[in-house]
Amino acid sequence: MPDLPEGKKKTLRSIVLGKPLRATDPGVFHHVSLVAFLAWVGLGADGLSSSAYGPEEAYKALGAHTPLAVVLVAMTAFTVFVISFAYSKVIEEFPGGGGGYLVATKLLGPRVGVVSGCALIVDYILTISVSVVSGVDAIFNLLPLHFHSLKLMTAMAMLVVLVILNLRGVKESVTFLLPIFLVFCVTHLVLILTAVIGHARELPGVFHETGRDLHSGVGALGFVPMLFIMLRAYSMGGGTYTGIEAVSNGVQILREPRVHNAKKTMLYMALSLAFTAGGILFSYLLVRAHPAAGKTMNGILAEIVFSRWRVAGTPVGAGLVVATLLSEGLLLFVAAQTGFLDGPRVLANMAVDSWAPHRFAQLSDRLVTKNGVLLIGLASAAVMLYARGGLDLLVTMYAINVFLTFTLTELGMSMHWIQDRRTKPQWKANLPVHLTGLVLCFSILCVTIYEKLLVGGWVTVTVTGAFIVAAFAIHKHYRNVGDRLKYLDEVLASVPLHEHAVGDQPMTPKSPTAAILVGGFNGVGVHSFLSIQQLFPHYYENYLFISVGVIDSAKFKGESEIEALRQSTEESLRQYVAFARKLGMKADYRFTLGTEAVDEAEKLALEVKREFPRTIFYLGKLVFEHDRFIYRFLHNETAHAIQRRLQFSGLQSVVLPIRVTEKELHAPSRPAASPA
Repeated sequence: MPDLPEGKKKTLRSIVLGKPLRATDPGVFHHVSLVAFLAWVGLGADGLSSSAYGPEEAYKALGAHTPLAVVLVAMTAFTVFVISFAYSKVIEEFPGGGGGYLVATKLLGPRVGVVSGCALIVDYILTISVSVVSGVDAIFNLLPLHFHSLKLMTAMAMLVVLVILNLRGVKESVTFLLPIFLVFCVTHLVLILTAVIGHARELPGVFHETGRDLHSGVGALGFVPMLFIMLRAYSMGGGTYTGIEAVSNGVQILREPRVHNAKKTMLYMALSLAFTAGGILFSYLLVRAHPAAGKTMNGILAEIVFSRWRVAGTPVGAGLVVATLLSEGLLLFVAAQTGFLDGPRVLANMAVDSWAPHRFAQLSDRLVTKNGVLLIGLASAAVMLYARGGLDLLVTMYAINVFLTFTLTELGMSMHWIQDRRTKPQWKANLPVHLTGLVLCFSILCVTIYEKLLVGGWVTVTVTGAFIVAAFAIHKHYRNVGDRLKYLDEVLASVPLHEHAVGDQPMTPKSPTAAILVGGFNGVGVHSFLSIQQLFPHYYENYLFISVGVIDSAKFKGESEIEALRQSTEESLRQYVAFARKLGMKADYRFTLGTEAVDEAEKLALEVKREFPRTIFYLGKLVFEHDRFIYRFLHNETAHAIQRRLQFSGLQSVVLPIRVTEKELHAPSRPAASPA
């Protein structure tokens, strides 16, 4: 009976999140990877859905100069194609993915890279918040005003659904949302074509009015003020371009050949985004749409365009309006996928480089960075609560960070081609693209900061700054701890070895056995081995070195990376065995690979116990002078978690402390005290 609740728990978990996937299964990469079309859905939906709020913000910013929307359409399409083409070049240079964080790190240095990474994480949090709230606004267009008090609650509920979907895995979440994406494409294609074709006769007059408004505006205000009006509207629509970076950052989830599929996905995104965003902006002008209380501009546009639609005398306009706005709202929920797909991935890349807690690089048994998904989801919920579900404030906070990342990426690529122009003849074709992208992105960034900083943008800047400070503090801590542990490697050179090694004498299964959980071959593992001999001299006849090769986000990129992890894990264990045998000890090793160290360690320990019944397990653990929560968070408490699991399974285990004092931690130049 005691096992029944646990069984129910596992059943519920498998129903909600799905059955575990094996990272070592050769077919798993085919299962979790996406073809270009599905990648367009999962990664391109953010850019495409931005047509729900990007063009609206730009159009409103024109004020009385709405005829200038024609110029904005051309500028929007041009910007989309320039940035998309530039990021296609980024994919060619960085085929392993990584996006703006990796580009800035490799080309401008790790300190600039962490700025880009932190900016991206905050941007993806805002991507989710803006997309979910904007989606709720689109759907609530269809409801009376007295229902609008439920918007925030609805947005929070939708966020929970998206978190669960993403914990299930990438492909499952994208496939589930595919029909929504297709309905959006069809309804908005019909909407734009109907608006343009239905007002085709007015096009000459519209273009004439644009020229006249531009001429009169320059005459009345001057060229510079009119230029500023245009730039302000152009930058206020900057949310239109925020999803373009997603493909270069998510190359890892694409099916082979990844570069080809990534570039194809980028082309799909550029064409669909330029057409939809530019078409909607142009349609506002053609139908003379004006803002109204409780309505989005796209909702007003749909009502105007479809109001007179009839099929065989039956009015179908209302149904088309419902389908258009419902698909738009649901696609905005799909767009939140970009934040859930790429935000945790950027966080995982930073964790691998020790700019974020290492636990954010771990994969769940559904092969997703579970901790990153949960953190991004919680942060998005906090942002929505702060804004009280108000889209205006969220959009104001949005777009600053993505253009900071765009600017750093284009700066890095420009410097790359300038520095390599003597060795790479293709620089003549690539450099102008990135320089043009740099000018565009930096211009939008400057105007966006100027316009938004004092009306809500300061929140984004403050939060991003806090992330950056935290990242540097975390990196410093990991570096200092690493420096403190390096001295243990000196043990390898100072331990006296026997002239005649034991060789490969087999271990006796029924003899006392010490099983030592180790990582790579280093002083920490050797110290644990020697500590056991010191604590229990001449007791153990067998020494078994066991290890779990953890498949994290950095290694889960293909079968070759998994095989490389297998080989490196086994090689480290062979070194431990050889070292122990030179000391005259009988030794061997066992290992396994998996995404979760605790679960895999328990399974491996049970197998060892069956083979060697008199086994006691030993684990090393960093012990800090002051038990701070941040230390437990950064160093994961894996040793105690494994010990608890082994003890519950009836296996005896001992944690060997490796001491790190506060004085040692903050004074890396001084030698560390001897660990116990």
